Amino acid sequence: MRIACVKEIKNNEFRVGMTPDNVKEYVGAGHDVYIEKGAGEGSGFTDDEYAASGAQILETAKECWDIAEMMVKVKEPLPAEYDLFHEGLVLFTYLHLAADEPQTKALMEHKVTGFAYETLIEKDRSIPLLAPMSQIAGRLSVQEGAKYLEKRFGGSGILLAGVPGTPKANVVIIGGGSVGTNACKIAVGMGANVTVLDVNTARLAYLDDIFGSRIQTLVSTDSNIEKACIEADLVIGSVLIPGKAAPKLFKAKYLKEMKPGSVFVDVAVDQGGCGETTRVTYHDDPIYVVDGVVHYCVGNMPGAVPRTSTIALTNATLRYGLQIANRGITEACRSNPVLYSAINTYDGKLTCKAVAESFEGYEYTDPAEIMA
Repeated sequence: MRIACVKEIKNNEFRVGMTPDNVKEYVGAGHDVYIEKGAGEGSGFTDDEYAASGAQILETAKECWDIAEMMVKVKEPLPAEYDLFHEGLVLFTYLHLAADEPQTKALMEHKVTGFAYETLIEKDRSIPLLAPMSQIAGRLSVQEGAKYLEKRFGGSGILLAGVPGTPKANVVIIGGGSVGTNACKIAVGMGANVTVLDVNTARLAYLDDIFGSRIQTLVSTDSNIEKACIEADLVIGSVLIPGKAAPKLFKAKYLKEMKPGSVFVDVAVDQGGCGETTRVTYHDDPIYVVDGVVHYCVGNMPGAVPRTSTIALTNATLRYGLQIANRGITEACRSNPVLYSAINTYDGKLTCKAVAESFEGYEYTDPAEIMA
């Protein structure tokens, strides 16, 4: 199979879809790999390293798109890339279609097979291609939140851990999944008062077992979220429904009651955000203020630490990519039915139920039926 990887063009996105070690694996399995010149520089990988691993270095992104049977990326393609799609292409990347109807239409119109990392569900119900970025984003969320609590960034000027004789900051985490758990680890480690809310009482019991008296767990209800947010210095939104737009649990009405200079970090922004006042920001201009509350809503948070993020992501994606490359997308799905869960578009059809339910006028088609 002809496999290509291009340089990411999203604002301040420095990750790359393949490392030189990945190239060795694909080439060793008999595939041809094409890398856009400079694609890995942001993550610290040189063209010479890719070439030494067996890749062919191409001058332009268009050359890579044109030759690719499978395009390996990190972030969803942007509108400037839509015209580079072609029928039969397998696009192997994060897609986040529930928050991006234009991209959904483009993939369907060009009959691209959209393989979305974020909707791949394993037999044990884990989300292995989302997990590494969730871990990084969760840890970063507290790190960034602590920074923007500093007065020079518009924050209230409170230190998460405080010092003897001063109050600690109150950190509220909405959602106790992978992002929330990793946020909790950092917040607890930094010495803050931490409250975690989730609808799943079994998950709350798990977190209580891990962190014990160092955190407060609450069932996620409108009332509990509101009370917790009003007392919070830092709120982390970490809600996920795989494939679907995130529910708006952080309400605009809370802002007027919250402490001036408190911070809201919405990690769910890729899926539309879990805050009513959320809008996507970028690393070069990451914050805005609404009713005195600082909002940090960067859509590619792990891109701030691209070396760590690229290695963590490609460690997870490689084995699935090799299955597709070795067998072709149809046979790979038949051999490993787990792969069907990641097929969001196929042959002009929308094949992810959660995405279809996020828009009006779209019909869901079972990928297993049309790929049979």
